[in-house]
Amino acid sequence: MTLFPAMCEAVLSESIIGRARKAGKVEIVCTDIREFAGNKHGKVDDMPYGGGMGMVMAAQPIYSCYKSLWDEGGPKPHLIYMSPKGQTFTQQRARELSELNRLVLLCGHYEGVDERVIEEIADEELSIGDFVLTGGELPALAVADAVCRMLPGVLSDELCFEEESHYGGLLEYPQYTRPAEWRGREVPEVLLSGNHAKIAEWRRMQSLMITAERRPDLFSPEMLTEKDVKSFLKNGIPLPCGNQKD
Repeated sequence: MTLFPAMCEAVLSESIIGRARKAGKVEIVCTDIREFAGNKHGKVDDMPYGGGMGMVMAAQPIYSCYKSLWDEGGPKPHLIYMSPKGQTFTQQRARELSELNRLVLLCGHYEGVDERVIEEIADEELSIGDFVLTGGELPALAVADAVCRMLPGVLSDELCFEEESHYGGLLEYPQYTRPAEWRGREVPEVLLSGNHAKIAEWRRMQSLMITAERRPDLFSPEMLTEKDVKSFLKNGIPLPCGNQKD
């Protein structure tokens, strides 16, 4: 639900999500709230009560748009309002949302949305970070992408997302491609060895070290398995400790 359906369509028609839509793996409809304005000028906003800068999106056009998407004879779709006041969106939440049959993402604009329609139809509010954007379209596109790529058949192999950053609680290991040497920088020798067990060990250690260094808030020493400890000791690498002082 957006004031800029063409903008959303342009993004969601490309790459993996675009191919998944064409293949029928996911259905995405970008609905223009302005079509439900109820006036010849397509006006969907008004001045805020109590004064202040900017305009506020009115409740009725949003509600009418929502009602057009939901036949009350069927189950209510889970509606998410994209808002900087919402809970921070995470990979875990993307995984949970991917298990639902139907989602509706509401994109606000201007100075926000009339609180009454949020109270009436929203099931939750989500934010993609502690910053403010012009509208909810970019956050909604990010959520749609993160959720859709976890649906069956969207990616060619589940390993495509299971080894990515955040999926298992760790940041992803470094990736390399040809040539083996570029501007004096060489690909780690283990990746050229063909030894899949050693490659898996190296990647696991890299993920642990990178997470502890760059996102200590995500890392806990409890993540280290007995096998991890042996790998670090065998390779003479200090154990990652995250927020631990020792």
